[in-house]
Amino acid sequence: MKTKKIFFWMIPILIIAFLGNTLYAADQKEASEVKQDSVLKGKFYLEDTVKIYVPSTYDMDEPIDNTPYVDETLTKFSKMFGGATAIDGTGSWLSDDNQLVKEKVTIVYSFAENLNKKNLKEVVDYARYLKEEMKQSSVSIEVNGKMFFIE
Repeated sequence: MKTKKIFFWMIPILIIAFLGNTLYAADQKEASEVKQDSVLKGKFYLEDTVKIYVPSTYDMDEPIDNTPYVDETLTKFSKMFGGATAIDGTGSWLSDDNQLVKEKVTIVYSFAENLNKKNLKEVVDYARYLKEEMKQSSVSIEVNGKMFFIE
């Protein structure tokens, strides 16, 4: 009989705890949205991001100074999207014999106000140009967080 009474009282307590937790979580989300809305509401923003990974090798494994290609890419992206940023990085992959291969890379990126098919085609065509010009197996582009290999 005592077990039934305890069980009987546990159900409402669990329901109240669940509802309280749900309301608290909803309140926290709303507070965060209100804070963001009040601070950034009406501010101009750019939703889309386009990146191209400029290799630092010629013919896949001969190191070169990629500065002219980076400058060309910065100019192209600035004309297309109104501005661009370049950051240096290191890319890596495993070779066929399971050895780590590392390569310097420069990521040129822009935030875009109006990313459309015409802009994307220009970026893909430019990646193909870099691929051919630098004798690469592919050149990577990233659009809104998704990586594409232009072969």
